[in-house]
Amino acid sequence: MELRTQALKVLCETDPTRKAEQARALYLAPPPLDTEMRLSAPQGLPGRPDRPLLVPADQVPTRSPFTPLGRAALLHAICHIEFNAINLALDALWRFPGMPQDFYRNWLQVAGEEALHFSLLREHLRSLGHDYGDFDAHDGLWQMAERTRDDVLARMALVPRTLEARGLDATPPIQAKLRKAGDLRAVEILDIVLRDEIGHVAIGNRWYRWLCEARALDPVDLYPTLVARYEAPRLRRPFNLEAREAAGFSPEELAWLDQDGAPGPVRHTP
Repeated sequence: MELRTQALKVLCETDPTRKAEQARALYLAPPPLDTEMRLSAPQGLPGRPDRPLLVPADQVPTRSPFTPLGRAALLHAICHIEFNAINLALDALWRFPGMPQDFYRNWLQVAGEEALHFSLLREHLRSLGHDYGDFDAHDGLWQMAERTRDDVLARMALVPRTLEARGLDATPPIQAKLRKAGDLRAVEILDIVLRDEIGHVAIGNRWYRWLCEARALDPVDLYPTLVARYEAPRLRRPFNLEAREAAGFSPEELAWLDQDGAPGPVRHTP
């Protein structure tokens, strides 16, 4: 089966274990690629299990990572992000025809690595007596994928280099809390996640800039327009400026963050 067709099939898979295994297998042994094929979206994308129950983001309770239940809830939230990230990578892979071959190979790599992240986090969550689906979650990542489904440029701007880049900022403070709580295995897993996510955001930056150049658009000037048009969430400090720089954000883009965000930038070393 052709790669993008198979990616859509994996995206439709509802069982989290099978989805992660299939995404990983597709990455390790990709079939032939047809960059021009136009595929139709089936009903019910993405495939996902009955649980977790999806609720508005402001209804997802926050819990202290310094209690066993709170730490499990925090790791579940990260696990849910990684499950969504598998779906987002597979969706970019199948949905947008006519891009260079490297575009699809890049998103196949992302899907495979996100599948590994999900599996590592779920295994650790199970060691704490819980499983994926035990806590409520929200659907913000996929909602932005829906809004940008008709424009690959908007998708690159607002999913990998906006929503997923927030993980670069959030991960070091979360690791600090988990280290203080004594969960060194979770810290180790998030080291892997942060390392790979820098590369994933860099892929988003690469293709955002490629598309801007192809359409004769200025990437720095365009970005705030896309944020407003698609109602992307406003980014908040602290920013992990080193990780963002490593992921390919330009000095102009980092300066825009410094101007647009809430008070006082904080630099975290990955």
